[in-house]
Amino acid sequence: MAITYCRTLASASTRGAMLFNMDANIHLHILASGSKGNACVVEGPRGSVLIDCGLSRRALFARAAELGIDMGRVQALLLTHEHSDHVSGVTVFANRFDGGLYATAGTVAGRSYLKGLRFTTFAPGDELEVAGMRVRTFHTSHDVADPVGFCFECGGDKLGYCTDTGVLTAEAREALRSCRILALESNHDVNMLKTGPYPPFLQARILGKGGHLSNDQAAEALPSLICDGTETVVAMHLSEKNNMPSIARRTLEAALDGRAKVVIAAQDAPKSVL
Repeated sequence: MAITYCRTLASASTRGAMLFNMDANIHLHILASGSKGNACVVEGPRGSVLIDCGLSRRALFARAAELGIDMGRVQALLLTHEHSDHVSGVTVFANRFDGGLYATAGTVAGRSYLKGLRFTTFAPGDELEVAGMRVRTFHTSHDVADPVGFCFECGGDKLGYCTDTGVLTAEAREALRSCRILALESNHDVNMLKTGPYPPFLQARILGKGGHLSNDQAAEALPSLICDGTETVVAMHLSEKNNMPSIARRTLEAALDGRAKVVIAAQDAPKSVL
């Protein structure tokens, strides 16, 4: 049975309303996405949530400032899994953070430096309530202990977040349907991967069920996930060696057939999806 956690913290003042889609309640700010570090802020009307912390605290706050994000509004940190590009900055961040820390038990057990932190653990499929948003968690398929993705809902608005998965699980497909903003992994182009510099064992790992979604896999899933209310599909976690933004964009846009716009997340260029 799903469990719900609630935490209420005082939040700093919100940014100017003129910056937002006034019909939306949830916004996505991508601070970094890729194999060198991952961190995103999901912003709701009552506060924000940080997904993963694979950056130094200095880089995290600098990139947030670049986008005009008030990190004082962050009320919780949620982890997808324990790979270092998603958690390397957690300890320093948590030592100066009064909000909630949430991860699966397998994720916390996967890194010794996570075990000593004050995590509230949940199981994939559980529902959380943080920063005024309902957060649905779901299984992903990656070569770690207990990875998850998230679906955020607030005031009729919905944002889906799913990266680092070799396949879209049934739970993921169900949770990610009908999002206004869909952040979905589009890691590699299969031809580039097979002819690129990675050795066969690493290629096999990426192509496997515990690896990463290709452009084609993400594109295949889109028609069954989007709806008339879907505005933006964000291509996440692009490989710098086995993909190109132009290829990912072209592949996803062909599947969308004009029904939504495509935004390409980047490793070193923060961007907001409102």
